[in-house]
Amino acid sequence: MAERTLIFVKPDGVRRALVGEIIDRFERKGLKLVGLKMLTMTKEQARKHYEEHVDKPFYPELEQFILSGPIAAMVLEGNDVVTMTRAMMGKTKHTEAAPGTIRGDFAFSTTENLIHGSDSPERAQVEIANFFKPEELA
Repeated sequence: MAERTLIFVKPDGVRRALVGEIIDRFERKGLKLVGLKMLTMTKEQARKHYEEHVDKPFYPELEQFILSGPIAAMVLEGNDVVTMTRAMMGKTKHTEAAPGTIRGDFAFSTTENLIHGSDSPERAQVEIANFFKPEELA
């Protein structure tokens, strides 16, 4: 059975005009795009999305960055989509991301690392609901 995941291109990726390239990589892999929108994340959405980090020392910088411009949020569907998209994104730390991954090819900072993807099918459901209404998904 197909599962769904939330992916978003962060403000740095939007500023660098990489949204199309990133979507293209996922679609060429055979994943189905079932939701897509541009938005500027609200402070409330950011706090819900990063709830496990809110009390950590780095959170204010993370929040400032994620609210600094629009994101391109999308829901992708496919078999093992969470595992597949995380492999395609590459490691969070840009210096550890392998060439051929999105971060390996385009990221040059650990904070501004272009993309977010849900880390489990369960977390994906929570994250999708934070950014999409059910009727916004095809």
